[in-house]
Amino acid sequence: MGDLSEFPFKYRLFLKTYRWRRIDPVPWSPLKKPLDECRLVLVSSAGIVASHQKPFDRTIRGGDPSTREIPLDVDMATLMETHRSKAFDHRGIRQDPNLAFPIDRLRELTEVGRIGSLNHRHLSLMGSITAPGRLIKKTMPLVVPQLVSDGVDIALLIPV
Repeated sequence: MGDLSEFPFKYRLFLKTYRWRRIDPVPWSPLKKPLDECRLVLVSSAGIVASHQKPFDRTIRGGDPSTREIPLDVDMATLMETHRSKAFDHRGIRQDPNLAFPIDRLRELTEVGRIGSLNHRHLSLMGSITAPGRLIKKTMPLVVPQLVSDGVDIALLIPV
């Protein structure tokens, strides 16, 4: 586990003074069936985009609240990481997007029967959204019904 002392001073100061949102009660729904019968969607906040997609807008104050759909059959070589944070080393994710968008590992788990199936679309968000109100109030209400319509049972969230 990392420690605040690993960050440059300006990031330590930001993290100590940031007004973190608290959600109480935490929205939680237990699985209604075994994982090997579930349809899973991957949701990453690494700012992953496919080469044909518009990168996330790093200039939006508070963070870009939009999403990018990444298809199940995506070629990992076409994915690019566009995360806006300068607080971590991006080289690992840029070399292997599976570190932040582990679709290859999920395909493997599906092939061996640990996961029932993967959704045909997965989601990428921009991380470091310091003003999440637009994401919560405008973006997610459009996304969730699509995933319900797709028959998604469970989401694997990869925070970056």
